[in-house]
Order: sequence, then structure tokens, then C-alpha cells
Amino acid sequence: MLLQLDAAARDSLVAQAKRHLRQRMQGLRSATPAAALAQRNEALVARLSALPLFRAAKSVALFASVASKQEPAMAPVDTLARAAGKAVYYPFMDPTEGGFRTGFRLSHSSAELAPRGRGFPEPPKDAPEASRGDVELVLVPALAATPEGHRLGYGAGWYDVTLPDLCPPATALMVVFDFQVLGELPQTERDFRCDGVLTDARGFGLAATTP
Repeated sequence: MLLQLDAAARDSLVAQAKRHLRQRMQGLRSATPAAALAQRNEALVARLSALPLFRAAKSVALFASVASKQEPAMAPVDTLARAAGKAVYYPFMDPTEGGFRTGFRLSHSSAELAPRGRGFPEPPKDAPEASRGDVELVLVPALAATPEGHRLGYGAGWYDVTLPDLCPPATALMVVFDFQVLGELPQTERDFRCDGVLTDARGFGLAATTP
């Protein structure tokens, strides 16, 4: 019983630390001038487009950036991927009796993406779902990241439960602005560790190696 209480207390402290960090990191991103974010985003897209992993991938999973969160804009990446003939997937979240079913669906056009009640744009419900092996590269958003691939998300746990369904063989690569990289983050055993991190200034992990 003592060990169980200690584990519960630790989880509570980690959850509290994550809440404070989320507020801090979202505040930092919100306080950054829009022009500066746009410049950083341009550099991030350029680095991504030159990444051997991205260039070689025949299929990629993106995320529909939410402007109010000042997330890296993925629309240019969507354009690059489709121009290169890559299959492009986006997240979905379907309600069930016990909660939600998550995954990625194939997108034939970014115009198909629309809010469906979950706080982010999703592909149509009848779009094909990705199975393990269908996606080679998953680009993952984050509020903060460590060079080792640890991630601070928004708290819903979406990527923590969904990425294991595709990775491996898919590679999970966080894409963040450079000021979002921290030395360490509070973690639990349930948190998924990504394969690499790419920012507007540098990359970490083999997945983010550039020429």
C-alpha cells in the first residue's frame, strides 16, 4: 500500500508540474510576435523539406495547426508533401460509448479538413484509416520537447495513446520552435517518447539529421 501511495503522490506531482509548464510554454509562444513566429516557421519548413527522412517518406501524417495556439503552420508542409506525391494523413477522434477512438485518416485535399467537435480540423469520417505500416513519418506538435524526444503536449494524451499504433515502423518527429526545447521534462511511464525533434534552428536524434 505504501508503494501505491508513493506512486500516486508522484503522479500527482508530475501532473501539477506539467500544468504549470503548459501555462508557461503556451504563454511564451503567445507572447512571441507573429512576425517572429512566421520567420521561424519559414526556417522550420525549409529544414524539414531538406530532411532526408521527409524527402524519402512516401506517406506522412501531419496535424492541422490551430492558429489560436500559435502552433507551427503545417499548411506549407502539406503543399510540399502533395506536390511530391506523398500520401497525407491527419488525426481523427471518433466518440464511442466508452470514450473516443483515435487514429489518422487519409486526406485527398487540405480543403476536406473541418472542425468536427474535438477542437481541431479532421478529415471526413469516411476517409480511409491508417493501419500500422501505412505511414512512414508522423509530425508531432508539442508545447515543449527535450533533445531526447520527450514531449509536453496539451494534456489530453492523444498522441501518447495513438502513436504506439503506428510507431514503429513509422518515425515520430516533433516539430517545434527552437525556444520550446528544454533540458528536461516531467514524465510518466505512459508518455510516448518520439524519435527526434526538429526546430527552426537545429535537429536532435537520427530522425532529424540534415545534410
